[in-house]
Amino acid sequence: MRAIRCLTLLTALFAPAAFAEGLYQVEMLLVRQNNVPAFTSPFAPEDWRAGAPRLDQAAERPLALQDEATRLAATADYTVLLHKAWQQQVSSEPSRIALGAGEEQFGHFPIEGNLSITQGRFITVAANFWVNQLDGNGSVLQSEQFKQSNSTMKGAQLTFLDGGHLGLLVKVTPPGMPKMPALDPELMEQ
Repeated sequence: MRAIRCLTLLTALFAPAAFAEGLYQVEMLLVRQNNVPAFTSPFAPEDWRAGAPRLDQAAERPLALQDEATRLAATADYTVLLHKAWQQQVSSEPSRIALGAGEEQFGHFPIEGNLSITQGRFITVAANFWVNQLDGNGSVLQSEQFKQSNSTMKGAQLTFLDGGHLGLLVKVTPPGMPKMPALDPELMEQ
């Protein structure tokens, strides 16, 4: 009986943190896997944002996954196409944000897409991105689409979504999530 009371108390303590709503820290890296043959997809649609608001510059945050991006760029196996970090309001309803990189031409970017995040028992992420080749007039000549989702992400855990020749590293940190302490370099040398 005592164990049940303790379990109930522990559940009550951790349940609010598991379903926290608010401003989440989001960071993502869209990468090309150079050793996997690329394949083209249908052109990016005119409404590639799918009604999602564009990422506001005020919401952008400093990049925390610089070490990972540097390691990926140092090998011939990967090319980092897009690296962004921002704050996004997340709740039990899907919260979508539209991202574009490169010079916009007639509503299209060389890299464009949207990322949807939902908080439930786990964090659900759905990504839909296009890597476009644009001509001098801004028309899309060719597109590569990345469309993947994951419904079992944990807060502050770096997750890789594999889409064949394109992949996405994403980290979603809920508000109030304790930060991992930095390891003392002297301890690492022992």
